[in-house]
Amino acid sequence: MNENPQCSACFILSVRDSMESILDWIKTEGIIFKNGSGSGINLSNLRAKGEPLSIGGSSSGPISFMRGADAVAGSIKSGGATRRAAKMVLLNADHPDILEFIRVKADEELKVRAFIEAGYDLTDMNHPMWQNIFFQNANNSIRIGDDFMQAVLRDKEWHTKYRKTGEIAQTYKAKDLLWEAAKAAWECGDPGVQFDDTIQKWHTCKSSGKINATNPCAEYVFLDNTSCNLASINLMKYLKDDGSFDVKGFKHTAQVTFMAQDILIDRAGYPIESIGEETKKYRTIGLGYANLGSLLMALGIPYDSDEGRTWAASISALMLGEAYKTSSLLAEKNGVFSEYEKNKESALNVMKMHREKAYEINDAHAPKTILEEARHLWDEVVDITPVHGLRNAQAVVIAPTGTIGLAMDCDTTGIEPDFSLVKMKQLVGGGFMLFVNKTVPNALKRMGYSQEEIDDIIAHLERTKNIETAPHIKEEHIPVFDTAVKPADGTRSIHWMGHVKMVAAVQPFVSGAISKTFNMPSDATIQDIYDAYYESWKLGIKCLAVYRDNSKATQALFGAAKKDKTKKPQRRKLPDIRQSETHKFSIAGHEGYLTYSFFEDGTLGEIFIKMSKQGSTLAGLLDAFAIAISIALQYGVPLKDLVRKLSMMRFDPMGITNNSEIRFANSIIDYIFKYLAARFLQHGDLVSLGLAKHDVALQNQPKLFEAQVATARDEHIGSMGQPELSGPPCKGCGGMTIRTGSCYTCTECGESTGGCS
Repeated sequence: MNENPQCSACFILSVRDSMESILDWIKTEGIIFKNGSGSGINLSNLRAKGEPLSIGGSSSGPISFMRGADAVAGSIKSGGATRRAAKMVLLNADHPDILEFIRVKADEELKVRAFIEAGYDLTDMNHPMWQNIFFQNANNSIRIGDDFMQAVLRDKEWHTKYRKTGEIAQTYKAKDLLWEAAKAAWECGDPGVQFDDTIQKWHTCKSSGKINATNPCAEYVFLDNTSCNLASINLMKYLKDDGSFDVKGFKHTAQVTFMAQDILIDRAGYPIESIGEETKKYRTIGLGYANLGSLLMALGIPYDSDEGRTWAASISALMLGEAYKTSSLLAEKNGVFSEYEKNKESALNVMKMHREKAYEINDAHAPKTILEEARHLWDEVVDITPVHGLRNAQAVVIAPTGTIGLAMDCDTTGIEPDFSLVKMKQLVGGGFMLFVNKTVPNALKRMGYSQEEIDDIIAHLERTKNIETAPHIKEEHIPVFDTAVKPADGTRSIHWMGHVKMVAAVQPFVSGAISKTFNMPSDATIQDIYDAYYESWKLGIKCLAVYRDNSKATQALFGAAKKDKTKKPQRRKLPDIRQSETHKFSIAGHEGYLTYSFFEDGTLGEIFIKMSKQGSTLAGLLDAFAIAISIALQYGVPLKDLVRKLSMMRFDPMGITNNSEIRFANSIIDYIFKYLAARFLQHGDLVSLGLAKHDVALQNQPKLFEAQVATARDEHIGSMGQPELSGPPCKGCGGMTIRTGSCYTCTECGESTGGCS
């Protein structure tokens, strides 16, 4: 038994632009992997491919060294036999090799698919053919700052710079680089993005230097050559039978666990002496939690809801407040961390920022007792830290808890919702393990279902993997059981924006960051990922990694078996009493009425169109058309696809409308689907369809983003085969115009609106 075992799970390394430093990096990584942990590193100090060397010749670039380090990592199964080596590799957006770095894993994924098509079974992660696939042991992320994002929004150029001279290496459009990152992530899940200025803003030790990297799962975000030990609390253990949360018990657990973690820093071993020294200077700790998804489900609260987000924020604020209070009390007894005095100002400012965010949590949706205690704790922290200081530079991270979650009997990991209610996990050693969420029956019981009804629902779930079609289940309760991916024959999953909003709600109450997979369905678009980058940056998220279901030829978690393409689709019926809205419109003086009804989750379920006297040919055709569209919606045809096919159709009556958001309609059908798109689709869908101009929500978006939307549409939508956005009617002949450059040209007479060269 090792008297000083390596107890930290998370390491951040550094590398200088020298061969000696590069070899030291790879050696240190190997020791970390051998002892069951993971590490992250930023390679932006390394010269770009082709930059001259002092002894003659040219540099091979960071990606060549990534390949070597990946091969070493692949030969070391961390922990001996149960976990593979885990690593994070980052590159700053101004590095000359950034475009190659963005593409490197996507290109390897093409190789995986080619091998599978050739007959190799690569579902076994130990298959020898994997030795021919590089970069699979690392998560790759690009580090981008506010200057980059502003360049994206303003459609400005972005310069990469040589490492030695600082001269400009290449010039790109910033939005093109971001689009390439989104495209690569769409193809294979990598790279992630990390927002540098947001990370530095919440840095407690600014005087000690910048934060350059993270650990492999991006929850530990701190200085180079430091480490962090992790511990996570199972939130379900604090849910009482009456549905209340045991605040006192949770605080006690957080305090005891935090003190144990602090003691561990001095008792643990470290892979190299310098990491041990740096870790003890800052005494960073990673207290966290798991099973949030199950807690919300058990409470009958949808994960993607304001109530769900405020519960998560309140619990996180409570935990972080208790952790920093404990750290300050430890500092009073045992002394502050050694680098505290030089960083005192930034550390105390961050404490005040945490408290301000605690008071910004929406009281209307929050659990009152939790939030009140969290705010009380933060008042205490801000009062006592100037007196006692802090024992620890960081206190809380939200780790993925994949392995320890199983040991703690958690149905959901970290901050995640459930991946699916019935799922299989692929094991490193081969084979699969089946998991069925045990929280479902408890949630059903709390929501008032009888035991007989619960038994019927669970039996149906086990048989079909889909709770949407279960007997007895009420429509208003289905969102409680929404998961990261759609079940077999199901229609529902948590929208990617639901994942973004949850992380944004919790991020202000985490010292580091949040390990979170931003799940997207297989039919998500590149534009969806591009929009997720913007929303995450705007909402203050530090790190983002997107995974589109089935984007990798092999993946660790699966929902139910892939759907049989020959299976008959099921119709989702509207409730007998349903909500609806009626919209009056006018096209070139012809008045009409559009009535549409909702499913209970607020999605569109049917439409009715009236624009002529009953019995007329037009009325009959519109009735038949509305019935066909309604049936399509109820059988799960996405509204987005209907809008793509049916908007822009051109026939009489066409002309000026009475809707300030849709100035001109090419036809009744064109108007109806532009209106429905603005009413029901997400902003990213509107952008990808070229209809963002008609999105009423744009009135509330920053003007810079409007410009970005227009640019993204013009540059990228055409390549995806989407319809061009029609412009105002021609002043000369009244015909349809289309965008050409920065103006519009009539398709009938060739008249241009002017201003173009």
